[in-house]
Amino acid sequence: MPSRRRLIVANWKMNTRHQSAIELAGTIAEWAGKQGQLPYDMVLCPPAQLLFTVASAVKGSPVKMGAQDCHWASHGPFTGDISAPQLADAGCQYVILGHSERRHGHGEKSELVARKLEAAQKAGLVPILCVGETAEQKEQGRAEDAVREYLTQSLPANYDPRHLVVSYEPVWAIGTGRQPAIEEIAHTNQMIRSILGQHGAETRILFGGSVAPSNAGAILASTEIDGVLIGSAGLSPEGYIGIATKANL
Repeated sequence: MPSRRRLIVANWKMNTRHQSAIELAGTIAEWAGKQGQLPYDMVLCPPAQLLFTVASAVKGSPVKMGAQDCHWASHGPFTGDISAPQLADAGCQYVILGHSERRHGHGEKSELVARKLEAAQKAGLVPILCVGETAEQKEQGRAEDAVREYLTQSLPANYDPRHLVVSYEPVWAIGTGRQPAIEEIAHTNQMIRSILGQHGAETRILFGGSVAPSNAGAILASTEIDGVLIGSAGLSPEGYIGIATKANL
């Protein structure tokens, strides 16, 4: 087993409402509270308007909370945005940044992600930085170059490597049921670790892309994969808990 503590993150995306969020987070928190000392961290990332709801539901349990994005500024005239200090105030400890649905759906460039990452760390949050190639980049044989570019350009010069998580999420695998071979994931995670340099050995590097209870065991068996970033499987207690238990093996 790697010395790095495993991390199981659920990205709820634009799903759940008040009551369903209470039930989902509450069930997971109740289960986690009965497990004793867990050898991994559990994080739920609900939509922004449900942060206080989920914070209340997981209070007193081992379950931590994260957000799905943040603005680079601490405050100001940015209608519809939410700042890193506001997320911390709501009880967040983590924030997902650079997700492909932000990069490709909202045109976010790596330079913007880097500004957000700097703001997140300044506010005391741990960024979960997402990087991964598209299907087109993979077909062109540019997968490694794409991951390298996303990673290096999304890290500000003064980032703190001790408070950083990276998630390798090949875009073509998200929600498709397709995945790279475990050896490919491990190889990419090794590459990411080498790019991070002397602190790479301490950085938790996750995998995201159609992770489910049925394949989580094989993914988490690799010492190069320090956890998972879950999408649709994290929207049910059975899915999330089924995956989390595989990190205990």
